[in-house]
Parts: sequence; C-alpha cells; structure tokens
Amino acid sequence: MNQATPHVGAPAAPFTQLLSSTRRGARLARLLAVAELRSRGASQDLTERAELVVAELAANAVLHGLVPGRCFRLTLALDPSARRLRVEVSDARGDLHPHPRPADPDPLPTGGRGLTLVTALADHWDCVPYPPSGKTVRAELFDTTA
Repeated sequence: MNQATPHVGAPAAPFTQLLSSTRRGARLARLLAVAELRSRGASQDLTERAELVVAELAANAVLHGLVPGRCFRLTLALDPSARRLRVEVSDARGDLHPHPRPADPDPLPTGGRGLTLVTALADHWDCVPYPPSGKTVRAELFDTTA
C-alpha cells in the first residue's frame, strides 16, 4: 500500500472533536487542546495562550451557544512552518454572535470578560456562519517564541 509522505514542516491534519455542550465538555475541550498541542511540539507559550482561548470559547459555546441535544465542535489547526495556530469553536446558535463588551465601570464584574481575554491573547479572532444554522468563532495565535 502506498502512503503519501508529508512534506517537512507541512501542516498536520487539523484536530477536530465533538464535545457535549456542558461544563464538562468545555473542560474537556481545554484539556484535549493542551494534550494535542503538546503532542505536536507546540511551544509552551503558544500552548498556554491556546489553553485560555479554548477555555473561553468553549465556555461561551456552552453558555451562549447551547441548543438542547446539540454538541459543539473544537478544531485546532497547527501550521508549524507559519508558526500559527487556528482555534475554531462551532456551536448550533447562529442567531447569537459574540461581541466584545465595552469597558465596564465595575472594576470587578462577575462575568463578561471572556472575549476581552480572547482579544488580548489571540492575534485575531472573528465569527463566521457554520451551516446550516450555527456559528464558528475562530481565533488565530502566532508563536512568537524563538
């Protein structure tokens, strides 16, 4: 049987996992992301930033993207040659799109800082439709370690 040999430095196939839209599913998304990035040799800095981004996006998918009986999807696409990681979290609620909150006068709010963290940790993030009726929140992180 012939197998294609990947080019050195070519991006590996993306990691994709469906997870239950529960707090346990969000926690598992974070743990799986860390394990996957470590197994692919991602830097500690990139892994730590991705861990927080995945935690926030997965928590948002569970909290704001929940449709009973539907899962959310985590996808990680690591491109070592470009030193880039794309994190995608897709959920079934396409009618609710994330927006960063304006500055809150309360210095210690109890919620609503998730996308502020994503904005601070990711080099770019956006939201696109996920057919047929959901959405995908994508974040790109660049590895700046030498």
